[in-house]
Amino acid sequence: MDSDEVWPRFVRFGSQRFATADTPDADGLLFQYGTTHTFEGPPVFTLDLARQFEVNDASGEHDHYIQLHVELRYEPVLQLRALGHFESWFFHDTDDELDRWANGLGHQEVRTIIRNFHPTEIRVYQERV
Repeated sequence: MDSDEVWPRFVRFGSQRFATADTPDADGLLFQYGTTHTFEGPPVFTLDLARQFEVNDASGEHDHYIQLHVELRYEPVLQLRALGHFESWFFHDTDDELDRWANGLGHQEVRTIIRNFHPTEIRVYQERV
């Protein structure tokens, strides 16, 4: 799989609504990329697509967030490193619309450049934040 295959699936997953807390940041999507330096190996260029859900305690107060990630990792070639770092959030139940957010990101320079490369690794994972 590459970014052209993962992106529409991520947006489709983002369009599915779940029972979440009644707060503006209870259900969000994150699009981010950049070159990261890891302890376990050489630097990598990462395109990270995440969905975040707020989890409340028994009294209805915020406890933590759960993030589900699809991370596409690439060799940090010059064309990708030159893109720098970027992040953009979308939250349901705000004035923004998912389609408008997703279409705007579809015109990002990274989407054009990254098509020329294939990920060296794809990670799918969940974390508590």
